[in-house]
Amino acid sequence: MIVKIMESAGPSFPGVKYNDKKVGNGKGELMLMKNFPSFINESSNREEVKSYLACISKNEKVKKPQFHAMISTKFQEHSKEELSQIAEKFMEEMGYGNQPFLIVFHNDTESSHVHIVSTRVDKQTGKKINDSYEKLKAQRALANVMEKMYGINNVENINKLLSYRTGSLKQLELLLERHGFRLAQNKEDQIKWDILKNGVCEKTIYGNQFVFDNRKNDARTKQIRAILSKYKELCSNKVFKVEDRRKQDSMLPKEKQDEDWKPKIEFESELQKKLREVFGIDIVFHHKDTKNPFGYTVVDHKTKAVYKGSEIMKMNDLFEFTSETMDKRLFERLKDFNIPDKEIKTVLLNFLKTKHPESDLYDFMLFENRKRKDKETFNAIRNDVKEHLTAQNHHDVHLIKSEHGKYYTIHSKFHYIGKLEQLIGEKEYQKFIHPNENHSGNLTTKELTKAVNQMLFEWTKTSTTGKDPAQDEFKKRRKNKKKS
Repeated sequence: MIVKIMESAGPSFPGVKYNDKKVGNGKGELMLMKNFPSFINESSNREEVKSYLACISKNEKVKKPQFHAMISTKFQEHSKEELSQIAEKFMEEMGYGNQPFLIVFHNDTESSHVHIVSTRVDKQTGKKINDSYEKLKAQRALANVMEKMYGINNVENINKLLSYRTGSLKQLELLLERHGFRLAQNKEDQIKWDILKNGVCEKTIYGNQFVFDNRKNDARTKQIRAILSKYKELCSNKVFKVEDRRKQDSMLPKEKQDEDWKPKIEFESELQKKLREVFGIDIVFHHKDTKNPFGYTVVDHKTKAVYKGSEIMKMNDLFEFTSETMDKRLFERLKDFNIPDKEIKTVLLNFLKTKHPESDLYDFMLFENRKRKDKETFNAIRNDVKEHLTAQNHHDVHLIKSEHGKYYTIHSKFHYIGKLEQLIGEKEYQKFIHPNENHSGNLTTKELTKAVNQMLFEWTKTSTTGKDPAQDEFKKRRKNKKKS
């Protein structure tokens, strides 16, 4: 979950126009209008809303009264209703709880998000609401909301990580970083260390409180070594580079991007993902600049311990390093796709090679993922597919025919791939592959054909000469008479 404060704007409140345009073209939905007078409501046009906000924002000292924020979740982890509730609580934490504000849900990107528009001028006093350190304040406000609504407590998470057995400050720093925290020396007192998240200091501790333990756990080391040896044969151990350009893309002018920055580098493989999910073993590579790793660290969440990789197994015996590279945005999307088997992986890979010809993609860059989409997401996918089959106009839905003649559905926004028949049912699937047939009596014809074939089989299975089966019955009766 992230929050971003947009740049302040003038008394024309362009954020209202922007969000109204999203609603008008079907890419947005008005979720809430709060603290507006009764004559300004969901039925009001954007000019009326803008005029009202401008009217209550008259303060000569405030040249840019618009407050505009965006709260986004990772892909579809939270529903539009949940995001709206989070945004409402966020405004209370920011000191805007009594201000008029509107919340608009946007559905035009892969990650669900809401926009919030209000005024920085207090409607009661006419004074500007304090905006000192606003971006840091926003991070703290969102963290408070997530703790109250979902029990996500950053300090508790930090304390859990501090209880891990680490052998050095570098190992502790890496452990915290893997969970979204940053360890930094306190600027005012160098014997203190700050632990930050999104720029906000969550906890400060003295350096002498760190306890490092280099004792070896030979029994656990052997267990981890055995696990790694087994799973490197079951999962792809081919490692590729993931380049993250997102931060720099948003900060630097386009013409300077090729010269003034270096992307953040990570190294990934399917083996690492499987070890994290199944055993809680996190493998982190160490590298310099864009060069291949020179070592690795093992974080064992089961026993809450951090190991040097060399204590477990030689890196080159465990991994095979490739020269392939993938963009971080694409990597996160592909990692979220449901890929339960090799056949589906092949279909998806062929599709991606067509859609992203600029990216050299290989099968080892797609990871097995048996996790199913939640019910709400699955229903949304099904509805979009049915709409596409009718109108052929849904740009997120793609129908792919495999080498074996089966049809698959790929939903780009929801990161879904599956068999079309399982998604829409056999009857609709038959209509799709045989559009010119009369399907009203199709099932009856099939049943009749099946019954006739079964009857013929029963008649002929007792004889290979094609005789009437009644002849065999007649012979049996004659034999019985002779015996009697």
